[in-house]
Amino acid sequence: MISYLEFEKPVANLEERIAELRGLDGNGDVDVKAEIERLEAKSAELLASTYASLTPWQKTQVARHPQRPHFRDYVAHAFIDFMPLGGDRYYGDDQAIMGGFARLNGRRVMLIGHEKGNDTQSRIKHNFGMGKPEGYRKAIRLMEMAGRFGLPVVTLVDTSGAFPGIEAEERGQAEAIARSTEACLALPVPMVSVIVGEGGSGGAVALASAERVLMFEHAVYSVISPEGCASILWRTAEKAADAAQAMKITAQHLKRLGVIDRIVKEPVGGAQRNPAEAAANLGQAINEELDALDKLDSQSLMRMREERFLQLGG
Repeated sequence: MISYLEFEKPVANLEERIAELRGLDGNGDVDVKAEIERLEAKSAELLASTYASLTPWQKTQVARHPQRPHFRDYVAHAFIDFMPLGGDRYYGDDQAIMGGFARLNGRRVMLIGHEKGNDTQSRIKHNFGMGKPEGYRKAIRLMEMAGRFGLPVVTLVDTSGAFPGIEAEERGQAEAIARSTEACLALPVPMVSVIVGEGGSGGAVALASAERVLMFEHAVYSVISPEGCASILWRTAEKAADAAQAMKITAQHLKRLGVIDRIVKEPVGGAQRNPAEAAANLGQAINEELDALDKLDSQSLMRMREERFLQLGG
């Protein structure tokens, strides 16, 4: 069952009608095939036109869609031979940030990313994708391992932000985020980061300080959530749509601003409608970027990262 967002209700009504007609089809009394085909064409056209003109706030809703694929879904569809590695060797293993060895089109990579979970139990287990210090320290450990073994690093970013709880602060959340960002910038191997859903604040930057940053078509990337921004500027979260518009958080805005390098196309209606197709597009884009980066030496890669981030906002 597809979970429809508020702005998708016209499409939902059409698809509900199609389902009703399919229940009648084949009973020998009424021939409804022509009507089903007409409604399917109308539904597809409406879905395409709706997603071609989404507002930043609507894209935020799509990026947070409860059925949107997450790290484990992309591992299942785009990568093979994934070998998870756990623990930060200091405190414990954070399930919000996962990682390990994997293969992409025959190329061995170190794959790291946020996992939000897809139901109540798994979302609690993975802390809704909000990493704690041990998660970022695990990411640092895996990046350093990739550097020693000469493996490119691929990160899939999907978090509303790092976990803000008191226990995370007690264990050095700010330092862990800063160290993870530093580890990205110092990598002697190629690194490609993809914002696959939400890219929220330092919790996202800590895994996205790469020389090539990609973003899904309907993902969002910002220093603060639209609700948080609205609460600060207008003292009410009800202005979130206005904040999203002003903050330029969409892939299309950020590509023009030079914050990201490439937009990865999603299936019509968002990645949640066809996770396998979304994962195929993701895998192809990452592979193409790694092919280009493989030609560069370590010094060129680090200089490329440094120049990329120093030029932001210039």
